[in-house]
Amino acid sequence: MRLLERLTAAGKHVAMMLYLSHVAELQTDAARTALARLASTGAVLRAQAPVVRHVNDDPRTWADLWQAQVRNRVVPYYMFVERDTGARPYFGLPLARAVDIYREALQRVSGLGRTARGPVMSASPGKVVVDGVVDLDGGRAFALRFLQARRPDLVGKPFFAKYDEHAQWWDDLRPHGPRDREFFGVGGTA
Repeated sequence: MRLLERLTAAGKHVAMMLYLSHVAELQTDAARTALARLASTGAVLRAQAPVVRHVNDDPRTWADLWQAQVRNRVVPYYMFVERDTGARPYFGLPLARAVDIYREALQRVSGLGRTARGPVMSASPGKVVVDGVVDLDGGRAFALRFLQARRPDLVGKPFFAKYDEHAQWWDDLRPHGPRDREFFGVGGTA
């Protein structure tokens, strides 16, 4: 704690990434005291977590979590998509459901809680956010964007994947049209 205080007093930007998956983690006096002590050092506290079936796969849970984070001086940062760690059949959920959870949770919080990006996949070509499901001439599609990418020229550009109600991860997605192939490394250099 003294090191954090010295760094911030010296004008250094110190940020800590916390992993908070459920509002229950912030409901004890010990947790709130620890967060207050960390925040008192001047460090910026941010939080991220995956959306996990049977744990936090409900918009109300995320809204309550983000509101509790803001009350405790923690900036909501990312809602991640559950990686395939072997337990995906039990804990994973479709991207379309993750999008719905994220959007419905955002509707329940103030602007201070709307800082979380999501749902986000940290996949091999980069960090991809699923902005939503859209209807295009070629059918339904996931609207996507790279927040970070191995190819920096692709960052921030919207692209589309064919809608698949069962897709849970980047590897399950396919380009929606010829223009989108570049983002998937098909006919491009990604």
